Parts: sequence; structure tokens; C-alpha cells
Amino acid sequence: MKKPGFTGDDNITLLAKGVELKGEIRVEGTVRIDGFLEGNIQTKGQVIVGEDGLVQGTISAGTIISSGRIKATVTAIERIQLLKTATLIGELHTPILMMEEGAKLQGTTDMGVAAWPEELPKLPGTVRSLSARRTKQIVAIDHEPRS
Repeated sequence: MKKPGFTGDDNITLLAKGVELKGEIRVEGTVRIDGFLEGNIQTKGQVIVGEDGLVQGTISAGTIISSGRIKATVTAIERIQLLKTATLIGELHTPILMMEEGAKLQGTTDMGVAAWPEELPKLPGTVRSLSARRTKQIVAIDHEPRS
């Protein structure tokens, strides 16, 4: 039976609750942190930080899902998801950031926007402005209530 939160790949690295590690984790699959890591995580897969997990350092992954505490520079190729018990302090680099109500974030976020577009995007030809469709002016008339 699969545990919720895992992607199903067989390559899972687990740092269990109560375990403290100073160093670097480099793997291809999923990393789950329920203990304390001071250092770096690098994977093309997922990094999952459980409610009891704490990471200080850097995280680079495909997807990062956290319900624990992270104080790090965080880079996710796909997305970062902060669950309601998560706290993240640091620098985020990701195209998609998802946060549940209650999650806490302090730091800078880079979602790949390099410049503000000078012009608003044009609507497709099949979509027209509502004001252009309005052919008659609408006038409201107050009537006295009938007895």
C-alpha cells in the first residue's frame, strides 16, 4: 500500500524523526525529511518536509512539498507547495507557488518574471469587449410603488 504524499517511485531517501544530519543529500528520487538537516538537498524528484522536519541550507528539486520548517534557498523546477503547518524563511525560485491557509513565508520569491509587459495581452479575435457589444443605452426609470 502506498503512503500518501509519495510519488510511487522506488527510490526514496528518508531522514527519520529524531535524526540529525549535517551534510549533503544528492539523489535521483524522493527525499523525505522528518528530522533535522543542516546542509543541502539536490534531487530531480520530490523533497517532502514533514511536520517535524527542519531544513537549513539549500534545496534544489523538481517539486518541494512542506508541512515543516525550512530556512533555506529553495529552487523547484516544477512547483513549491506549502501546507498549512509550513514555515519557510529564505529565497524561493519556482514557476508555481502554492500555499494553504495558515502557511507562513518570509523572504524573496522569484517566479521567473523578468519584466513588466508594456502592453496588456490582446484578446483573441473571438472575444470582444462588452462595451463594443452594447448597442443601446440602458436607462433606469424609478416608478412609484403601486397600491
